[in-house]
Amino acid sequence: MTPILRTALASTLAFLSFMPMSHAATPAPADPRDPPDAWIWLEDLDGKRAMDWVEAHNAKTEGRLEADPRYKTFYDEALRIFGAEDRIPAPRFLNGQIYNFWQDEQHLRGIWRRTSLDDYRRAQPNWQTVLDIDALGKAEGKSWVYKGADCLEPEQRLCLISLSNGGEDAVETREFDLASGTFVQGGFHLPRAKQSVTWEDADHLLVATEWTPGDVTESLYPYIVKRLARGRTLSEATEIFRGQKSDVGVFPAVLQDGQGNTLKLITRAIDFFHQQSLVIGTDGKVHELAIPQKVSVAGLVAGQVVFRLDEAWGDLPTGAVATAPLAEVLARPEAIEARIAWKPGPREALEAVSITRDRLLLSILDNVNGRLLSLAPAANGGWTTTALPLPDKLALEFSAADTRSNLTFASAEGFTTPSTLYLVDAATGSAEPVKSLPPRFDATGLIVEQREAKSTDGTAIPYFLVHRKDMPLDGSTPVLLNAYGGFQSSSTPFYSGSYGKLWLEHGGAFALANIRGGGEFGPDWHEAALKTKRQVAYDDFASVARDMIAKKITSPRRLGIIGGSNGGLLMGVEMTEFPELYNAVVIQVPLLDMIRISKIAAGASWQGEYGDVYADPEARAFWLKKSPYHALRKDVNYPEPYIFTTTRDDRVGPQHARKFAARMEELGLPFYFYENTEGGHGSGADIRQSAKTTALWMTYITQKLMD
Repeated sequence: MTPILRTALASTLAFLSFMPMSHAATPAPADPRDPPDAWIWLEDLDGKRAMDWVEAHNAKTEGRLEADPRYKTFYDEALRIFGAEDRIPAPRFLNGQIYNFWQDEQHLRGIWRRTSLDDYRRAQPNWQTVLDIDALGKAEGKSWVYKGADCLEPEQRLCLISLSNGGEDAVETREFDLASGTFVQGGFHLPRAKQSVTWEDADHLLVATEWTPGDVTESLYPYIVKRLARGRTLSEATEIFRGQKSDVGVFPAVLQDGQGNTLKLITRAIDFFHQQSLVIGTDGKVHELAIPQKVSVAGLVAGQVVFRLDEAWGDLPTGAVATAPLAEVLARPEAIEARIAWKPGPREALEAVSITRDRLLLSILDNVNGRLLSLAPAANGGWTTTALPLPDKLALEFSAADTRSNLTFASAEGFTTPSTLYLVDAATGSAEPVKSLPPRFDATGLIVEQREAKSTDGTAIPYFLVHRKDMPLDGSTPVLLNAYGGFQSSSTPFYSGSYGKLWLEHGGAFALANIRGGGEFGPDWHEAALKTKRQVAYDDFASVARDMIAKKITSPRRLGIIGGSNGGLLMGVEMTEFPELYNAVVIQVPLLDMIRISKIAAGASWQGEYGDVYADPEARAFWLKKSPYHALRKDVNYPEPYIFTTTRDDRVGPQHARKFAARMEELGLPFYFYENTEGGHGSGADIRQSAKTTALWMTYITQKLMD
């Protein structure tokens, strides 16, 4: 994942963000309540007229930017960084070994490979290839992109491999045997669909998919869960739960802890933040858990069900983690008595939950700085907490955990601090550095500050600033400002070789704002900017920009902004509402038409975040004013934006970016537009595509802010 998209759309349902989505190829009909839309034909995903338009504008952008001699340098440097052999291979504990998915110049689509833990510790591990995606795609004539593997517990030998054509979220699922290194002949094989699939046992899957045409919600997710037996066709699967067409979707999951305890879970997502949680009991029937709709099951450890609280639950506070014995949850799902395991302090927020054999692991933020905690079950039914000894003032996260032991990998990184991977024993608290990323750029003379800006309502908005120690305070420093501000997703420090090499080394500075709408200070920070309260997030971002301008760190002439997905919406609003503050705007895989959002790709699933413009007059009135596509005006001096999207983005959809660019063209406003034909909701399907898209926008901001 690229740095800008690492804050990709998230939910309190940890597994929801990995569920496949799709969208219709032809535009949904125009609604008579909507403003006139001359560019609705660009919503035709693969239509010849639309693709001719895309190709023409791609050629224009390529011609303008690739003619700059810096483009080739940026491309070569980005490709070298993305394909570097000395990257840290991201580990996964699986089947008693360490697995890794790897891409480089020789393996553009990647290989899934394995080695032993002892060998992984070596500088040059001896990897064994398990599955070659490039070779598979060549043999089958498909543009396969690896989307992950779900392996049957506890043996972890049989896996469900998800493959995407060109990077879209919709996947084909096949059974794979790690012992033989082959797909299972006559094994489970589910055709391409928007589907959620998990193992129930060796001979049964729990599947949510589009069983017959139209068996999807308005958000285009499945809502019917069935049990599929080995050797049976999809038509022979047995229904076990059905949600509603108005839901976001229904998703099955099977959790198993290190002691072999199992929880079969079904989550009915009512909207993106509210869910009905159900379990399949020992009687084989589905039972609802009596928990609030913003409390979710986050894991299973040592016979305890772990709950994440994004709202208060009785006496248990918002933002906390609680647990209850599995046996009691299954016996009395209607009367769960949970106990607090951890609760946040005033400036703390829960980021993620991980599980080892008998430890509950929490990654938290303390004033947007990372901390890692290991919780052990106590004799009285509570938990004892130990802070793991990793470096301070960095972004920390658990990267992989082993349910067969108490080992876990954890990573630490900062804006100028390359990633270090630690092997942690969650039981003893020991942390051994096993891999470190070599520096990708010269950070000599760079410093990182954490500053605060006052927003329009007086709220203090933290932001990080990476700059040269000798930065002059005369407004001359080019600054690239980023934020996300949505879906309770936090923006934390990260190490980016491409940002460092292509921007910071050339004298640029980088800022990351922790605006409301994110999760940096817990659920309340998110709720503050929800739906029609969203203006505070836009004001927060503009206030950070004004703070840097007022302090003469930079000036509007030298200030650029960048964001993707929900952050792309943020960029669109900042451009149309505060055009005087910026000279460059990079809008990546964005949401921009906030009136037809529910009719494009998976947009209907995000009405819990943005509101429903067809059901809520207040939401409609708000977005008619704020929707960037509708806010564009001919007589405004906007910065010339760089608009990037991908054809195969079946999450947000390229239609937003296309229509926004076309509307600018209609008004005679200058812009750059580039649409990658693959890549899904990201920068590219392989490292060459990612290098090209990076080099294009880096050339753009260099021209705008440094020339």
